[in-house]
Amino acid sequence: MVTVQTIVQNEVGLHARPAAVFVQCANQFRSRITIRNTSNSSCLPVNAKSILKVLTLGVGKGDAVEITVEGEDEEQAAVTLKDLIDADFPSPMKPALGGIR
Repeated sequence: MVTVQTIVQNEVGLHARPAAVFVQCANQFRSRITIRNTSNSSCLPVNAKSILKVLTLGVGKGDAVEITVEGEDEEQAAVTLKDLIDADFPSPMKPALGGIR
C-alpha cells in the first residue's frame, strides 16, 4: 500500500473538469485507489475511480488530499495521480477525455 498527500491548487478544486481528469487517470490503473479530503476531518476515503464519489468530497482550492493505492501498479498510480494534482491538471490530459472540456 502506498499513500501520498498533496494540496490542490486548481481554482475550482477537484470539481468539474479537474475531477473528470483525475478519475479518468485513476481508471487507467488496476490498483484499488481511494482519495480523502484531509482538510475536512469528517470526510472518509472514497473510490477515486468514481466521479460521483470524488465530487462528494467537496475539495476546494488549497485543500489537502490523501491518495491511497493498493495493488500491482500502486507505485506508478500514486506518483502519477499526485503529479497530476501538483501540475494543476495539465491540458494534455484533455484529449483523453473524449472531448469533455
